[in-house]
Amino acid sequence: MSAMTSSKPTPATTKATRPRPGQGFSNLAFILPSILLSFVIIGYPIFEVVRMAVSDVNRFGKIQGFEGLGNFFKVFEDPIFIQSTYQTIIWTVSVVGGTVLIAIPVAIILNEDFHGRSIARTIVLLPWAVSLAMTALVWRFVVNGDFGTLNLALTQLGLPFNNHPWLATATSAFTIEILVGILVSIPFTVTIILGGLTSIPVTLYEAAAMDGATKWQSLTRITIPMLKPFLQIAIVLNVIYVFNSFPIIWIMTNGGPANGTDILITYVYKQAFAFGKLDIAAAASVMMFLVLLGFSVLYLFMTRQLAERN
Repeated sequence: MSAMTSSKPTPATTKATRPRPGQGFSNLAFILPSILLSFVIIGYPIFEVVRMAVSDVNRFGKIQGFEGLGNFFKVFEDPIFIQSTYQTIIWTVSVVGGTVLIAIPVAIILNEDFHGRSIARTIVLLPWAVSLAMTALVWRFVVNGDFGTLNLALTQLGLPFNNHPWLATATSAFTIEILVGILVSIPFTVTIILGGLTSIPVTLYEAAAMDGATKWQSLTRITIPMLKPFLQIAIVLNVIYVFNSFPIIWIMTNGGPANGTDILITYVYKQAFAFGKLDIAAAASVMMFLVLLGFSVLYLFMTRQLAERN
């Protein structure tokens, strides 16, 4: 009887956990300025882009009439848009896939305890501190056909690459841009994977070692399965960033030669500011927004699952 009496909540506990009258309104008042600011900075531009996407807009941004879905049909009829979409898929899959494949072993190595680990982590994370525009500009000079250091280094090794025009053909230019995209995406991905590695209990590896498991078995049966939620988040976030990445391709090749390295974001930029087709650019932007919105919702779903699991 005494045990049952002691389990009842005391008045002090009930009073502390019960929300005060008007507390919900006061909390809303605190976050209301940020909501209004987000609506003005993000919501209004989205509304304007959607309005332009369904309107007839001249090159000066003046709306001349209602177009409906006509702009979207024009976008799909443009062969350059189809080509840019195909190249966007190649760009995103190659950069994200290459980044994850390289980041996993790098993160595992950096998670080990060895002399100079902090210096190694700093070196790996260094490309993250440099802006994408600066990185793209540096690599544009590195692969320059006339005075680039890449040709100079290969020539000194005895290879026939004297004045080789790396950015003159779409295949080689796009390959180099993908490699640069992987390089700048590795630090962020390594950081996420390192966070996942530190959350794995050391006792799992100790129990596996006592059972005679090899390092490869521990990697494939403990590390990779435990890293799955973090890898999913890293992939989704990288898809969002890479899909919408502009500086690398624009600074290195401007989407050329012959639109051979154009992706959707550079296609939209050209339509708007090079050709003055603001309505076509807006329609393509709306389609890109819907794709990124889908990945953003997927990211929120994954992070919620991870939080509930922990």
